[in-house]
This record gives sequence, structure tokens and C-alpha cells, in this order.
Amino acid sequence: MIAADLLDLPAAELMKLLLAGHPIDPASLDDREYDGTSLGLPHLVERLTWKRFRKAFHRDPGTGRLRGWNIRIDNRQPGYTPLTRRGTPITFGHFAVVAPAGYRMPQPATRGLLLDYGVGNGRFDPLSRLRDPLVALHPGDPSLLLGWTYLDLGLTQVGTPSFFSLQRSGPLSRVP
Repeated sequence: MIAADLLDLPAAELMKLLLAGHPIDPASLDDREYDGTSLGLPHLVERLTWKRFRKAFHRDPGTGRLRGWNIRIDNRQPGYTPLTRRGTPITFGHFAVVAPAGYRMPQPATRGLLLDYGVGNGRFDPLSRLRDPLVALHPGDPSLLLGWTYLDLGLTQVGTPSFFSLQRSGPLSRVP
């Protein structure tokens, strides 16, 4: 399977792949960037948000914790050119990379890792409720990952139609 194979899959098929996915060695994400593609969203929603993005992962040398963030991409042109402000890539949606044990989920997507946006964003930031289970699509190979977004509302968790693929693109270029 390659990233292009995921583009037109319905949400039910993407969920099957996520639930059957493979664990990811967290160390394999250290100081890496991945090109992301939104999957499963209606075209109108994609036009209002984005189709392509980049995720960056960084192991904090002070704490040893793995964390990350999203980088906005100029979706008006081909490829993965970051949008910049005063020459600096625009980042958003910071997250911690954690084991999914102890997290309640609307689907039992516990085979991989979890991106917890509640750790990297302010309490009142809408992104702080997002969680992304993330799995490898090939055993022992972190070059192609599949994720899904759900909302953690405290007493309940709500699935979204938003899936995404991540394809390894290269080493970390910058830490904000």
C-alpha cells in the first residue's frame, strides 16, 4: 500500500485499516517531518480548511518527551511548500506523542501512538480537545502512517470523519 491508495477510500475502509494498523516505535519519529494529506472529508470542508499539511516530531532534549506540531502548507501550489510569516513557517496545533493506554476512544484504536493536542495547546483552545490515534500501515515501517481525529469532550468522545495519511519526508527542519 502507498499513500495514493488511501485517497479515495471511504471512511469505513480507512477505519478498518486504522484498527488493523501496526505499532510505531516512538524513536522512529524523533526529529522527523511527514507530509500529510487529509482523507475522508467532504471536498467543501477541504476547501475551507486544507488538503495538505506537514507534521513535525521532535524529542525534547530537556524532558525526553516526544512532541510535535503542524505546519501550514500553501495548498494553492503543488507540493509541500510551507506558508511563512516574516520568513518563518507558520505552525499550529502542538501535541504530545503518547501511548494510547488510559485514553478513552470512540473506536479501540490502540495499536499505535496517540497525538494529544490537550497537552500542547491552551485549555480554552478548541484544538485542545483533539486526539489522533496513529498507526503504521506496514509492520516495523514508519514511512507511511494513518491517523484519525476524534474529540475528547471529557464525559464523552466523539469520532469525526477526518482521517489523514503521513508520508515521511525528511529530517526536522526547524523547532519553533
